[in-house]
Amino acid sequence: MKGAPKTKNQLRQRRHRRVRARVSGTAARPRLAVFKSNRFVSAQLINDEQGTTIAAAHGRDFKGPQLAQAKAVGEAIAKSAKAAGVTHIIFDRGGYQYAAQVKALADAARAGGLTF
Repeated sequence: MKGAPKTKNQLRQRRHRRVRARVSGTAARPRLAVFKSNRFVSAQLINDEQGTTIAAAHGRDFKGPQLAQAKAVGEAIAKSAKAAGVTHIIFDRGGYQYAAQVKALADAARAGGLTF
């Protein structure tokens, strides 16, 4: 073994690998993948069978604090998904806690018409 993970990001990646071993998106139910950096939040709808991104939204396109960005990204991804004909998705929180920005993004996507 290479040694125990030491940084927050290494621990998050480890959690994400565990989840990704079981979670996979299809054309009918794509995976909504969330990523957070220190400045932005982004989301993608991914069809894992074909390895393609159906829709994406990024926080850099929206002004304001990160929580407001996350809400705007959730609304934007829901709008893009509906335009692509997607209403049912599988949520992949990316190893992050389901709180604050991740929760705001998910709630905004639900309000936009996506079903988890």
